[in-house]
Amino acid sequence: MKRLMTLAVAVFIAGIVAGTAGAQKQKDYPMVVMETSEGTIVIELYRDKAPITVDNFLWYVDHGFYDGLVFHRVIKGFMVQGGGFTADMVQKAGNPPIDNEAGNGLTNDKYTLAMARTNVVNSATSQFFINTKDNDFLNHRDNSAQGFGYAVFGKVVEGMDVVDAIESVPTGTKNGFNDVPRSAVTIKKVYRKGAKAKEEKKAAE
Repeated sequence: MKRLMTLAVAVFIAGIVAGTAGAQKQKDYPMVVMETSEGTIVIELYRDKAPITVDNFLWYVDHGFYDGLVFHRVIKGFMVQGGGFTADMVQKAGNPPIDNEAGNGLTNDKYTLAMARTNVVNSATSQFFINTKDNDFLNHRDNSAQGFGYAVFGKVVEGMDVVDAIESVPTGTKNGFNDVPRSAVTIKKVYRKGAKAKEEKKAAE
C-alpha cells in the first residue's frame, strides 16, 4: 500500500512538472495576429531561439508601427515581404538595426517568418518576410557576409491560405520598386493574440 502511494505521489509530481514545462513553453512562444486585406494570419514567435529578433518585432507590434503598412515586395515561389513601406512606397523609419540571429538553428522553411535586411549582416530593422517555399539558400552557413543568412524567428500557424493569396497577387513596378502588388496588400493591424479581446472588454466596461 505504501509503495502504491509513493508511486501515486511520484506520478502527481511528474504531472505538475510536465504542466509547468508546458506553461513555460507557451510563455516563451508569443503569438501575434496580423490582419491583412487578404485575411488574417497568426504567427508563433520563437523567443527561445531568437530573443533579440522577437523582442524587436514585438516592440514594433506593441507600438502599432506595422498598422497601415503594406506587403511591398511579393515574389511568387519565393517570399512575401512587408513591414517597411506605405502603399505609396514611402519608407517608414524604424529603430536602429539589430544583431543578426540567423545562426540560431532555425531554417527558412515554407511559412516561416524571417527578418529582411540589406547585404550588411546586422542591418535588419522592421522589415520581415514570410517564406512561401523552402529557401535553403537563405540559411546560415558560416559567419562570412555571404554565408551568414537571414534570421528566422517565427512561423505562420494559422492563415497559410492567406499567405498563399498574398503570394499570388499580380505585381509590377511602382515608384522605381519592382515586385510591388498592383493592388495594395495592406497590413491593417498587428497585435499580440488575446490583446484585442482584452482592449474590447476594457472599452465595454
